[in-house]
Amino acid sequence: METTKNKRAGGKATSRGPLILRQKDFDAHLPEMKVVDALRSAFAGLADGRAAQPPQSWGVVGDEVDIIWYPGILADQKLFGAKLSPYFPSRKTGPKVTAWTVLFSTETGEPTLLCDSFALTTERTAATTALALQLLVPAGAKRLAVIGVGVVGMAHLRYAAAIHDWNQISLYSRKIDQHKSIEKSVAPALRKKVKIAPSAEAAVSDSDVILLCTSSGTPVIDHRWLRPGQLVTSISTNVANAHEIAAEAIPGLEVYCDYRATTPSVAGEMKLAAQQHGWSPQSVRGDLPEMVKGKATLPSGQKPIFFRSVGLGIEDIAIASVLLQNRQKNKIACRGGSSR
Repeated sequence: METTKNKRAGGKATSRGPLILRQKDFDAHLPEMKVVDALRSAFAGLADGRAAQPPQSWGVVGDEVDIIWYPGILADQKLFGAKLSPYFPSRKTGPKVTAWTVLFSTETGEPTLLCDSFALTTERTAATTALALQLLVPAGAKRLAVIGVGVVGMAHLRYAAAIHDWNQISLYSRKIDQHKSIEKSVAPALRKKVKIAPSAEAAVSDSDVILLCTSSGTPVIDHRWLRPGQLVTSISTNVANAHEIAAEAIPGLEVYCDYRATTPSVAGEMKLAAQQHGWSPQSVRGDLPEMVKGKATLPSGQKPIFFRSVGLGIEDIAIASVLLQNRQKNKIACRGGSSR
């Protein structure tokens, strides 16, 4: 790819533009363990003060388009940056949600990477769940359920399989009939372990770990199906106050999250539990920075376990840094970005 150079008199290059990667330029399926390890390092840095997670920012353009900024700083990697994600609710063609991540060097202040991070968002969401699984999966857990079998669900399955050995994998979706060939999209090594559950309740009752991977704004499982020691994970969607499990369930669960400084004020079920059911964010037993440093209270096994992630800037920066390192290692030529 062509490199754009800024030149002084005499024609010498003084700087190079950042590596620019569009979706077509890279395989979003980065090495799962490498991504999970990068997230672990980022959260350890957050615990030690070697990383920073500034607050997310939100703004509106005109009457409809809203934009979220997800910033992050990783001192060990000498990087800072942000993911910028606008939402176009009335767009007739093209994606309603886009995302781009930009990285800068903390040594020079120069940009090093600009990448289309829409697919990377799916990767980092699944990798964050996988990191939580490494830290929270009950001893002897062998049965996994994935509820939601779209792109996000399949990414979660891929990462969950990379970090743990499962004997049985149950898949379920409200629209499972539209995914009749879903088993074919599962890695060949996992297919013999996969079965399609007839209902969400069947998937839950027959599993030790349940990954909720939907875009639903309302509960997709009944918390009364859960038993002590089961682990449930949940993610975010654009729906206001979205929650894949009922808010009334939260006081009866052992709750963990990606980052206690932000998640309870963003996650729909946590907000509603605090407002309507007497739950306090102070009862969160641990977040990922605390868990990776061994400072969180471990699950007791007396209640179901709930892990909630909402997405953080340092997660986006960490996975983009893996992509940048892989490209630099493989000596992929840069395509410079000229300013406008």
